[in-house]
Amino acid sequence: MTSALTRLLEIFPAPRRPRDRDWGEVERALAVELPDDYKELIDIYGGSNWDDYLYVLEPDCRNKHYDLLKWAKYQFEDLEGLWTVEKKPAELETEGSVLIPWATTDNGECLYWLVLPGVEPNEWTVMVNEVSDRWEHHPVSCTQFLASVLDGELQSNILSSLFPLATHEFRRLDGG
Repeated sequence: MTSALTRLLEIFPAPRRPRDRDWGEVERALAVELPDDYKELIDIYGGSNWDDYLYVLEPDCRNKHYDLLKWAKYQFEDLEGLWTVEKKPAELETEGSVLIPWATTDNGECLYWLVLPGVEPNEWTVMVNEVSDRWEHHPVSCTQFLASVLDGELQSNILSSLFPLATHEFRRLDGG
């Protein structure tokens, strides 16, 4: 278990275990291997809402609005269209680089993994996008990002200034 996941468990204890999943099937559907810390996060918390603001996407989420596989498909298509009218962030200038969404917010911001050619999934970092041409790059994993934002160690100029809450809230997205 990563230190970031241990920090998340200190911030909010684990709920009951989510349903089992076949990560191989998920990764085949996405055509990429996913970071181990994300798989551990989902295995412990499932698709989840943090502080009534940030939604962690889950593959085959029972709440269809937060299904990682659907988000990945639509975001890839949307971003390809966006790059025809807007300049890509500098981090995406490397040929073959892509973004894969792993979380979203109430305000429509999207959090992505920055996937660069030759970079292993456990080394992927986080890009945050406002519903505009504003981007931030954070050189941390998704669980490091989530834990660091929740405990106030990391600040984002894109995410809501009301996030995180003083008293953390957590909700599973499958109603469990």
